[in-house]
Amino acid sequence: MIRTICRAFVALAAFLLAAPLAAQSAPQGEIVTTASGKVEGFVRNGALEFRGIPYAAPVAGDARWSLPQPAASWTGVLPAMHFGGACPQAARYGLTERSDEENCLTLNISRPTAKTAAKRPVLVWLHGGAFVGGAASLYRLDRLAKGVDAVVVSVNYRLGVFGFMAPPAGTTGAGHVLGLEDQRLAMRWVKANVAAFGGDPENITLAGESAGAASVCMHLQAPEQTKGLFHRAIIQSASCSTPLRTLPQAEAFAAKVAREAGCSDLACLKAIDPQALIAAGAKAASGELVAFAPFAGGPTQPSATMAALQSGQFLRVPVLNGFTRDEMRLYVGYDVQGGAKVTPETYPAAVRALYGEKADKVLARYPLKPGEHPAETLGSLMTDFMPGLGITHCLEIESGRLLAAHTPVYQWEYADRGAPVRGVSIPISPEPGFNLGAVHSAELNALFPNFSNTAAMSAPDLAPASQALADVIVTTWAAFIRGKPLGREWSADKVMRFEPAGIRPVDAWAEYHCDFWRAEYPAFFGTPAKDPK
Repeated sequence: MIRTICRAFVALAAFLLAAPLAAQSAPQGEIVTTASGKVEGFVRNGALEFRGIPYAAPVAGDARWSLPQPAASWTGVLPAMHFGGACPQAARYGLTERSDEENCLTLNISRPTAKTAAKRPVLVWLHGGAFVGGAASLYRLDRLAKGVDAVVVSVNYRLGVFGFMAPPAGTTGAGHVLGLEDQRLAMRWVKANVAAFGGDPENITLAGESAGAASVCMHLQAPEQTKGLFHRAIIQSASCSTPLRTLPQAEAFAAKVAREAGCSDLACLKAIDPQALIAAGAKAASGELVAFAPFAGGPTQPSATMAALQSGQFLRVPVLNGFTRDEMRLYVGYDVQGGAKVTPETYPAAVRALYGEKADKVLARYPLKPGEHPAETLGSLMTDFMPGLGITHCLEIESGRLLAAHTPVYQWEYADRGAPVRGVSIPISPEPGFNLGAVHSAELNALFPNFSNTAAMSAPDLAPASQALADVIVTTWAAFIRGKPLGREWSADKVMRFEPAGIRPVDAWAEYHCDFWRAEYPAFFGTPAKDPK
């Protein structure tokens, strides 16, 4: 009996230690009826939240690479207290976490606790992660829900080999980009159900960062599939003009993944362990940063990106187009943490490896000056432009220019170089040894408190100056999603720079040498090649 009691006590203690703190209390609940069934939400951090709501049927086992279908209805009340599992992915950069959960198609909802007669605007958030990682569970939604007084939704979608590789022949997903199809099913769920949560189905903003922002671009560029699902767009660190693989190229890459996995038929591909397939995908990608970007030419994404922008064949909704001042210093930091050496002696060779026959011109434009840290200079150079990589300044600005020819666009830059990066976007140790600045994803902690790229949400609170800037950003987003004017200083030919010292318009096109890059790499820029100034 004593042993039994002891074992029970140990099990209870283990459960309490593993359970989220909010789940150990007795939260106030509210029951909402959706088209699929009733869900019970819980109050956290002053917001009413519903977590882990299934929007799609299972996609594991024989359903791998199937087109997503609506979740089956349930009886009773679903206690929406805990996040659903992240979609399958490997741990990356010594920071992000592994997951093997294939039945991962869930979404989360957060809104202010106060009820109002008027419907609140809705913001749907698509997470980043290079199309191979990330999860909706990494983001605290309460900050945005309360700060912009909106219903905020975050979405899990299939990743990597399961969501952005061309699906094998013989599956219902063949020819489709399943990660994007998952997102669209979630968007249809939101459209149909958000009114029950106090949201306005006729005022939905689709937002995302990095791969999530590129996904927003894809939905803009497939108007026949997405018309009416959202009414505004927020793009954080992505270019809508980034070239994509064609469907035949994507299918050839998928065949390479299958060979790396040792699979010669569909049965093997459906039965293989998720991590073994993910590892085969990583090997086939050979270190390419966005090897699993969406592909064009199929039913999900009919048009090539540049063709859609140049012709205006996209969903013409207002766009808030943002990026960070030091995007690619993040990846230089990852390399340095991994043992790479960026020195005055290795800097020219690094530039030659990236820009090939154009390296001499690039080195003349971006020389290593006395007293500069070569890793910072390399990161800033890569941030201004890299061929085909959409998280670079000149392509991000050019994307905004092309969109602005047909729809209202507001461009801004997050430039808080004092905001935390170590323990947020990059592991705390080892110390990179150079100023990372406002790197790719640095703005996320301003929008989602304690964002750390892990489920722990353990990043430090912002310092007062950074928090004050974050408050202004949230206020700006609140105005945008309501269709309010952002101010006379927001002009089509300038970028609004947000930094603690002040917020001001800058000629980012000139500052980042975009005329130079357009002249050297015209294929990555729109035509006619006119200066956006």
